[in-house]
Formats: sequence, structure tokens, C-alpha cells
Amino acid sequence: QVQLVESGGGLVQAGGSLRLSCAASGRTFSSYAMGWFRQAPGKERAFVAAITRNGGSTFYVDSVKGRFTISRDNAKNTVYLQMNNLRPEDTAVYYCAARPKVTAAAATYDYWGQGTQVTVSS
Repeated sequence: QVQLVESGGGLVQAGGSLRLSCAASGRTFSSYAMGWFRQAPGKERAFVAAITRNGGSTFYVDSVKGRFTISRDNAKNTVYLQMNNLRPEDTAVYYCAARPKVTAAAATYDYWGQGTQVTVSS
């Protein structure tokens, strides 16, 4: 089992920045690829970014490329999502998730955090 706890969400004005963290406990963190997903009201959960087990490769949805950066610190069992130049359309609950191999498919992830709210005002 892997337990995931997100933090760092909040209210920010458009153009601002937030850094989300996801702390993992349980089985070896470095055995898991990590993903960030988000769910806006009335919408399905959507892929945002993912990172391989050793952090060597990262992947992003087109709408966040150049603005968001995913990273991980395996020594701290933590994955991060640095979000810059935030837009109102980035407003959502953000979730981190874990699975053995990296993918953008939410349904294939084995473990999920409880989510953290990000609200971007215009």
C-alpha cells in the first residue's frame, strides 16, 4: 500500500504561482511513477503531468506545458507540481497518483491522494 497526501493548494490571482506537494508513505516511493491529475466542477478527472520512477522523464498535457513543472525527490518521498502563470481555467481539485509505470491514463493508477483545491481568480 502507498498513502499519498497532497498539500499546497489555495487561492491565487491569475498570473500567480503555487507549488503542490504530494508526500508518500508505505512501500518504496522510487518504485512508482507519479502523476498529477485535476478535476474541475462538472468535468472528468484529467491528466496534468507525470514523472518516471527515477525522475528522468516528464510528461505534460499541452495546456500546461511551459507553465507547470513536475519533479520528485525520492529521498523525501515527495513529488511536486510547480505551477506558474496560473489561469482561471486551472481551477480544480488537484490529485497525485502512483503506479509502477508512467502513463496519462487516470484509470490505471493504483493509489490516489485526497486532493487539494486550487482556485485561480481573474
